[in-house]
Amino acid sequence: MTDETRLAELVAEASTAPGYALDTEFHREQTYFPRLGLVQLAWGERVILLDPAATSLDPLSALLDSPATAIMHAPDQDLEILRHVVGRVPARLMDTQTAAGFCGLRSASLRDLLARFLEIDMTKGDRLTDWLRRPLQPEQLAYAAADVRHLPPLWAALKARLEAHGRAEWCEEECERLRLRQSAPRRPEDAWLRVRELRRLPRRSQPLAIAVAAWRERRAAQLDIPVRYVLSDLALAAVVQSAPASVAALAAVRGVDGRAMAGSTGEELLDAIAQARRNPPRVPRKPKGPDRSQLQPVVALVSAWLSQVARDDDLDPALVATRADLASFLEGEPDARLASGWRYERYGSRVEELMTGNAAVALEPDGKLRLEKRSGQPL
Repeated sequence: MTDETRLAELVAEASTAPGYALDTEFHREQTYFPRLGLVQLAWGERVILLDPAATSLDPLSALLDSPATAIMHAPDQDLEILRHVVGRVPARLMDTQTAAGFCGLRSASLRDLLARFLEIDMTKGDRLTDWLRRPLQPEQLAYAAADVRHLPPLWAALKARLEAHGRAEWCEEECERLRLRQSAPRRPEDAWLRVRELRRLPRRSQPLAIAVAAWRERRAAQLDIPVRYVLSDLALAAVVQSAPASVAALAAVRGVDGRAMAGSTGEELLDAIAQARRNPPRVPRKPKGPDRSQLQPVVALVSAWLSQVARDDDLDPALVATRADLASFLEGEPDARLASGWRYERYGSRVEELMTGNAAVALEPDGKLRLEKRSGQPL
C-alpha cells in the first residue's frame, strides 16, 4: 500500500471494526531509533501491508486513536516504533503473548500459539531478512502478511479460554499496563537503572551514574547510534567510579575508546561530570525496609513458592512476579507489581501474611511448598 488517500479510506473502515491486527518489521542493530521497514494490518477479510518508504503513515493516527482494539503479539518494540514514527500507541491493546501467559504458557511464540490453538503451521521466517531493502520479495510479503492474518482468530480462541477461567479482566489490566509503559518516551535520567553495573554502585556514586548514563543516552539519540557505540556499559561504570576531570584522565579510563571521546564528545562528557558534581541529580529514595542482601534467602524461598502456585494456577510464573518484582515488593516499594491489582489480590496479600509472621511455608511429602497458618510452636 503506497496510496495515502486510499490508506485513509481503509483506516476509516478498520476503525469501525471491533478489532484489528497490527505488526511491524524494523531494524535497529546500527541505530538508536528503530528503522521501520513495514507495517502490517488485518481486520475482517482484509490484510494490507504499508510501505513507510513510499507513503506517509499519518492516517494511522486515526486508527490508533479509535475505539477499535489493536491485537498484537509481544508488542513492546512495535509500540516503541509506533510512538516514534506515528507519535502514539493504540488506545486499546490486547497482547496474545500476555493472554497466553494467563493460560499457563511461558513466553509463547506466535508460531507455537497458532499451532496449539488454530492448528496452523506457520512457516518460520528468516530472521536475517532485510526489511529495508526494496523491492521486497513475494515470500517476504507473504510471511509479513501471515504475522497479522491469523491474530484475530487467535485472540478469539485465547479470549474464550480466559473467560472460561475468569481471567479476562486480569489480561485486560496487564495489557493496559504494557500499553501505558510504552506510551511515553523513556527518560534519559532513568537510563542508569537499565545498567546492572551502575545499579550496584553505592548510593554516593548514584548521582554521577544518573548524569553520565543520561549523557550517553542523549548522545546516542543525537547521533542515532546504539548507546554501546558511545560508551560500553563497562566503560560507563568505570567513568562513574573514576570521575575523570580531564581529557587525559578520561582517555585512561578502562574501556574508553580515545577516538570516540576525541574532540567535543569527550569535552561534553567531562562537562556532564562537572555539572553533576556542582549540582548532583536527585536519587529517588526507596522507602525504609529490609536490606536487599538480607532479603536474598527470603526472596529465594518465596520465589519458589510463587512459581509453584503460579503453575498450579495454570499461569506463566514470570507473569506473576520475577525475583526483582518480589524483592521490590518485600522492600515496600509502592509501585512494585505485586502491590496492586490482580497480583496483590491473588498473591501479594498472601506474601504479606508470610512476611508479617501470620503464615509459614511448609514442605509437603510430595515436594510441594504450601503456605499455611503459622502455629508459633517451635520444633
